[in-house]
Order: sequence, then structure tokens, then C-alpha cells
Amino acid sequence: MALTYIFGHKHPDTDSVCSSIALSYLKNELGDKTVPKVLGNINMETKFVLDYFHVDMPTYLNDVKVRIKNIKFDRKAFIDENGSVDDAFQLMQKHNITAIPLVNDKKVLTGYVTLKEIARYLINGDKERIYTTFDNIVRTLEAKVITKFDDFIAGKILVAGMKSTAFYDNVTLSNDDILIVGDRYRILDYAIESKIKLIILPFNSTMDQELIDKAKKNKVNIIETSFSSYQISNKILLSNYIKNINTNNNPVTVYNDDYFSDFKQMSHKINHTNYPVINKKRECLGLIRLTGPNSYEKQKVILVDHNNLEQSVDGIEEAEIQEIIDHHNLGAIGTNVPINFSSKPVGCTSSMIYENFVEKKVAIPKSIAGLMLSAILSDTLLLTSPTTTDADRHAAAKLAKIAKVDINTYGFEMLKAASTIKDMSVEDIIMSDFKSFNVNNKRLGVGQVLTLDFDYINEHKDEYIAKLNEMVESDYDIVAIFITDIIKNGSYVFYNESGVNVIRDSFGLKNVYEGVFLSKLVSRKKQMLPSIMSTIEANTIE
Repeated sequence: MALTYIFGHKHPDTDSVCSSIALSYLKNELGDKTVPKVLGNINMETKFVLDYFHVDMPTYLNDVKVRIKNIKFDRKAFIDENGSVDDAFQLMQKHNITAIPLVNDKKVLTGYVTLKEIARYLINGDKERIYTTFDNIVRTLEAKVITKFDDFIAGKILVAGMKSTAFYDNVTLSNDDILIVGDRYRILDYAIESKIKLIILPFNSTMDQELIDKAKKNKVNIIETSFSSYQISNKILLSNYIKNINTNNNPVTVYNDDYFSDFKQMSHKINHTNYPVINKKRECLGLIRLTGPNSYEKQKVILVDHNNLEQSVDGIEEAEIQEIIDHHNLGAIGTNVPINFSSKPVGCTSSMIYENFVEKKVAIPKSIAGLMLSAILSDTLLLTSPTTTDADRHAAAKLAKIAKVDINTYGFEMLKAASTIKDMSVEDIIMSDFKSFNVNNKRLGVGQVLTLDFDYINEHKDEYIAKLNEMVESDYDIVAIFITDIIKNGSYVFYNESGVNVIRDSFGLKNVYEGVFLSKLVSRKKQMLPSIMSTIEANTIE
């Protein structure tokens, strides 16, 4: 069963993290194989929640782009460098490839041989000498071993084609010779007496036991094969080490963690057909072909607390979205096939996941109940936000009993942890709960910070405004950050300087300035975002 990732939006908040963990637990209890992930650093509130209920933080997910390791490339298309030319050729035929990577005994890539190089070797290579293993020769000639004394064979190839007397008188044999000879007693005896390296008998020729015993005494290797002398003299060249004809010690490679899109772009520039696939240890994993099928299984994902491409993981368009559970307005994520999509006008995604637990009749552990409760209290500002529904209140009450906490006591303790910002940088505070949107081809960024210490932020007002202006210069048309004070039941707002008219028109302000307090404005989803989006849609950005 393929593993499915479950995650919330970038700049994760308590709802996105806790909903991912809770839904993953539910799915796994129902027999699926899932794991929760986060797309960024968690904030202080979420850290408090996870620590309070002793739950590990999900691991970070950088992207779901298709990588080489996801591709169905030829994973066995490589050969030991000490293998034979024939072995390499047979493997190339088996995999229907025109090149083969070479590896050492540790599977580390050492070279790369093409079919053209094999052909060049057979035409122009040294046809008189062998430098290989005994086993390579036996395998290439499909031979039967009569005697064996050496693992390595190196020598000059001779064919006993002349009369025995002429051969005996004109050919001086040595330990470096490899002789192809039939059932010719005198020449065989001479070869054994000379202690040559190897005798090869064609046509499965037999040898007298007397000669075999003498060969054993003189440690002469002997094999027999069904091939003719002519076939042997040609085919034996294929028993040589494939590394002997390697001219590509440093071929163009692809790492298994490389993005498939980057590989395609690179291969079009280099214009090769085959590429060895290696890992960080340079171990060869196989061969990928630009012209191959290159089919792959997309990473399966489930999205919670968002349904917008801008807010999701990098490469989401290359993944297989199986399900979306969200409580926001519909974004721009599309799928190729129908999926389970749950969207409800509730204050928190975890309220919907709680209903799934009830519907599936799966018992909720104390820790999971605590996480879902925390998400609800965070998103609804202790059930006081205008986004709060009866479903949120009902879920919170049930989950509080399971988690064995008092809603108000625990909730204020959680929000107190969330309001601790003095050790955070200006950028960290802005991005702690920040979301991006595209509205009428305009790029909008809206951040929200829950804190009881607006005075501390206001002391550094110029730094916040400078950062917001910088964000607009690089990537946005308008950026605003709302500092929400749950006690005062309202929010202060900072914005990029060129966005002053948008803030004025969005909230009907006569006197607008950096840090202006907006009474009863606490919900980004129902109050802040809709107002700004309406203003942008009315083309009021100047």
C-alpha cells in the first residue's frame, strides 16, 4: 500500500498541524497507510499544544515533485566492471538499451560503455590477446570445465590449424598462450608439456585420461565447447573484461533525488539517450532513458485546512490529491479525477475531522482529542470568533471531556503561549500565520498574529512597515498584518504604504494610519480577507 502524506498549508498554524495529525490517526485506524507532515516551522502556540499533549511534531515536507527515484527506470541495467563484453551485450539486449553503466564490487559507478564502443572494439580491437577471468571465458563459450587452476587468464590466442609436425617445429609455446586445438594428441601433449595457460577443445572433443592427468600435474587449464575453432577464435574476444574498452570514466549521471523535470531539461541540452542513475554514495541504481516509458506513481496526498495552490506544498500539481478537508473559501486546486472533497462553513477543520471520528465510530485517544480541541480554540479564539458555529462548540465540549481539560483555563494558557513574541524576529512574526491569495491577477498577503502585547510590536512599527514594503517590491501587490487582541476583541493593522487606500476602503475608515485599531475585527476568514478581496475586485488598488 502506497504511503499517503497528510498536511496543511504553508506557514502552518495549530489547526493545520493538529488536523493533519488527527486525520492521519483516523485514516490509519481505518486501515490506510498515512503520515502527517508540515510545510514549514510551527509557531509557539502549536509547539505548546504538541508539548502539552506529548505528541511529536510531524516531519517537514519540502515538496511532492516527481523525482528520479519515483520513475520506473531500468533498475538492474548495470554490470560489474569485471564482467565480460558478452555479458554486457546480453544485458543491453535484455533491457533494450544502447549503453551500460559499469560498477565495482561495491556497486559504485566506474564507467559507461555504449553499443558503438563494443562494435568498435570488435572491429579494431586486439584480436590476439585475452585479459579476463576463467569464468568469463567459460560463460562466453558455454564451455565445460575439464581442469581449472587459475581464476585469471591473460595470454595470446593461438589456433592449431597446421600439421602436428609443422606446429611442433615452428611454434614455441609458453605459459602465456591460449591454444584452440582439437583431438590432436601430439599437439595437446606438447601444449601440456609447455605448461600453457589454457587449452580450448572445439566440437566437445575428448581428451585421453593420460593427457588430463598430465595437465593436472602441470596445472594446465582445459575447457571444451561445442563451438568450432573458427567460432571460438571470434567469440572468445567477447570474454574480455568490459572495463577494458571503457572510455567513459566520468559519464553524465542523474541522482535519484533529482527532480524529473530538471532531468528532462538537462537531457534536452546534452542530447544523450541513456543516463546512469546514482545515489549520493555514487552507487549505481540503474539506467534511465530519455526515450523510455518513464512512467511513475504520483505521491498520494490529502490536504487539510486549505484548498489553494498558493498555500500548498511545492509540486502539488505533480501529486495525486486523494482528498481535501477544509473550511475556507474555494481556491484554485484542480484534480484530474473525482476526489473526496469536504468543505463546511465551520470555524475549524478539526471540527469536521471530529465528525469523521464519530461517523466512523473510531475511539478518540486523549492526546488526539487534545490536539483537535486546541485547533478549534485557536481558530475560533476560544469560541468567540464570528466564524464559530454550533458544530465547533459541540465538538469542543466533547473533546474537552476526552482530553480532560477545562476549555477556558486551558484555552487561555494556550493563547498566552501563542502571544509570546519577544524572542521572535519581525519576519518570523509576520510569517507565523501568513497566507497568500491571487485576486483579479493581484497577489495579496494577509498575516494574523494573536498577542496581548501590541505595544511591543508598535515599538518596532517602522521595521514591520519596511518589511511589508519589501515584500510588495519583490512578490506582492498588497500585504497586511493584523495583530489580534482577544481581550480587546479587535485587531491592529499594519500594511505596505502603497496599500493605504485598500485598507481605508476595505474597512470604511475615515482616519487610516499604521497600527489603526479595528474593533470587533478578529476573523481573517470572515472579516479581514473578504473585505480586502472585495476592494481589490472593485479595482481600487492605486
